[in-house]
Amino acid sequence: MTTIAVLGAGEVGRQLARAFVSLGYDVVVANSRGPATLTGLVHELGPRARAASVSEAAAAGDLAVLAFPYRPDHEHPAAELAGKVVLDTNNYMAWRDGHFPDVDSGVVTVHELRQRQLPASKVAKAFTHVQAPRLFGLSRPAGAPDRRALVASSDHPEAVAVTRLYDEIGFDTVDNSPLSESWRSSPGTPMWEHHVFGQDRDLLVRNLARA
Repeated sequence: MTTIAVLGAGEVGRQLARAFVSLGYDVVVANSRGPATLTGLVHELGPRARAASVSEAAAAGDLAVLAFPYRPDHEHPAAELAGKVVLDTNNYMAWRDGHFPDVDSGVVTVHELRQRQLPASKVAKAFTHVQAPRLFGLSRPAGAPDRRALVASSDHPEAVAVTRLYDEIGFDTVDNSPLSESWRSSPGTPMWEHHVFGQDRDLLVRNLARA
């Protein structure tokens, strides 16, 4: 894996793009408004970054990151993302997204719905409970006593394995698979109380179990 497509250039997408570039990855950034609107970001990120259309970025990435909310009618570049690991950074927030009755009732999680939109991809919930501006400030080297942990959930073991990015950035990983269990790390659950300053692996595991 050398190239990461970041689809969405809001706060989360921008911070993750910065993190990936700092780790030595090439990054292709896209948003719904077109590559011309990303000139400033690409200049800031440096020579490892470029802007492209959504479909071009999806095709170029060995791995893709979705940094925008789920919408039932959203058209993804499914063909370009087929066979690839797709990290979904979205949190379901009814005040922002509107109510999805099946999600509200617990029939399905929003990340399972995203997987249905990308049936040939390997979707993993990732980077959903760390505030984007705190990503670098909370990171710690492996073995540090105050190292925090982040959750990953997926129906595909190889997708969870790609969250080695957590380790490279400076976080431990707690596997909370499959996607049907991803609600345990949603806003309002016990572990969410610590999304500002983070939590270590043991505390995160306990809080997931408490949900």
